[in-house]
Amino acid sequence: MWGPGQLPRRLIRIGGGYVRHCASVPSMDGVEDSPPSIPRGGAASRLDANYREAAWHRLCTDPFDVVVIGGGVTGAGAALDAATRGLTVALVEARDFAAGTSSRSSKLFHGGLRYLEQLEFGLVREALHERELMTTYLAPHLVKPVPFLYPLTHRAWERPYVASGLALYDTMGGSSSVPGQKHLTRAAALRLFPGLRRDALIGAVRYYDAQADDARHTLTVARTAARYGAVVRASTQVVGFAHESDRVVGVRVRDVEDGRETTVDAGVVLNCTGVWTDEIQAISGGRGRFKVRASKGVHIVVSREKITGDTGLILRTDTSVLFVIPWKNHWLIGTTDTDWTLDLAHPAATRADIDYLLERVNAVLVSPLTHDDIEGVYAGLRPLLAGESEETSKLSREHDVARVVPGLISIAGGKYTTYRVMAADAVDAGVGDLPKLVPASCTDKVPLLGADGYFAMRNQVDALAAEYGLHPYRVLHVLDRYGSMIRDVLEPALAEPALLQTVPGAPDYLMAEIRYAVTHEGALHLEDVLTRRTRISIEYPHRGVESAAAVAELIGHILGWDDATRQHEIEQYTARVDAERASQAKDDDADADAVRSAAPEIRPDLVDMDRPTIVR
Repeated sequence: MWGPGQLPRRLIRIGGGYVRHCASVPSMDGVEDSPPSIPRGGAASRLDANYREAAWHRLCTDPFDVVVIGGGVTGAGAALDAATRGLTVALVEARDFAAGTSSRSSKLFHGGLRYLEQLEFGLVREALHERELMTTYLAPHLVKPVPFLYPLTHRAWERPYVASGLALYDTMGGSSSVPGQKHLTRAAALRLFPGLRRDALIGAVRYYDAQADDARHTLTVARTAARYGAVVRASTQVVGFAHESDRVVGVRVRDVEDGRETTVDAGVVLNCTGVWTDEIQAISGGRGRFKVRASKGVHIVVSREKITGDTGLILRTDTSVLFVIPWKNHWLIGTTDTDWTLDLAHPAATRADIDYLLERVNAVLVSPLTHDDIEGVYAGLRPLLAGESEETSKLSREHDVARVVPGLISIAGGKYTTYRVMAADAVDAGVGDLPKLVPASCTDKVPLLGADGYFAMRNQVDALAAEYGLHPYRVLHVLDRYGSMIRDVLEPALAEPALLQTVPGAPDYLMAEIRYAVTHEGALHLEDVLTRRTRISIEYPHRGVESAAAVAELIGHILGWDDATRQHEIEQYTARVDAERASQAKDDDADADAVRSAAPEIRPDLVDMDRPTIVR
């Protein structure tokens, strides 16, 4: 029996022999240099080019207690959970952090009112407890309370029915830092939300939930995991598994930027890939205990001025609920809930999806919205635990953890809000495969990067504004995206004042934030910056096209792009936007998928997982 960190080395088979394809780092004079090392301490959360190369070297040479597949919020959470238990951890993601579901949610941390009606009290209690942790301690810079209005449409029975449900909602998660429910007359409700038609309600109840930029939150979880010693690496695709007998003992990974491959030794592998769960289970050679069904959720984004209101809205529909969510200078309106069986990487919104949302929201608005009012559209996939015939809107949002084969754990289901609990459950299931005693999860006591000192820096906004020559409103905006890391973002601008200019075509963002996306946040492509490090791709009618040249110029300088590479990035991004617009004019999923999936992948060496390799 091998001791911790002493699993035997497995090699990639090439022709008649075996070799680890782990390229060394050439120097300028052609002599191989020693690879860079990953620094310990806070600097390890700086995901720059040196970190990326050092991470590859670690994947090539080090055995890990835990390898996590998937850079969404659950995978990032699992990496953080395992690292803070003292385990050696590697997190690999085929595309970008939060490239899938974790950047395309409703951007809410909420208990889920509709789950009370489905009698999923445990899920609601758990989610509300997590909401409280996030808003008060773990990520107060990222997760903020937001008020919602629940319009009432029936007399006599509905108000006490809703009141009793919200009373549970206000108390199930324990003590709450957000205000409790408040009952309003129709006149009072219309003062809060003048954009509502008078005949759309007879009264209302105001309650609170919380919201966050999901992509930024996920990235921060991943960077916090790196801060505690995890090796985290995007553009690193699992293309096969290493086996000894019937046990998974590692993964074969491919750098999809340059085609390098290596095998990573693991005590246990955690499959945290969401809607790709079944595909990963299949290439492992095992059959999972559960199946995952993808449910497509579409949101539209409109300017804040198009709807007059000071709170969000939650509206009942025939099959689910519809949210109208305040989002900076915009409203998010969603979501749909339909089965999706096509391209998992690029779910496509259709005209029918958009018409559905417009029809439902226009039924209650004084000034109806049109297609011309839409600034952005995005579609995401929920990974639901599936039976054989359930409608997706009725499938449980509970999560489940299963051992696929010895050495491989899968987790699926759940909801964004409960990612930390899901991550702890996945690690708990995995530690049984490790020949060592492992402490219990402690992530409920581990603030994310930027949380420590955040409240003190909020009190120093005016001083920070004077120091950097910015308006206090602008400083507050940056502070609520980066928390106490704000100086890391703004400090380079003292030497390069142009970094304090706003992004062309996207005045909500500073060029300093674009630089930081590459120097600290691991962005490798123009798409990564415009769609996830910022949300320019959904917040402006041009969807990032008008910002692409200036952004590519800055990040290309840092990443060493030549003119041809920079132009290629712009063209690829523009093709993505064009494909998304074209898909949103199609009436059904198949036609929309055909158009959207025709856009080229920006990561050149992604492997077609319909033809995987299993390393034995």
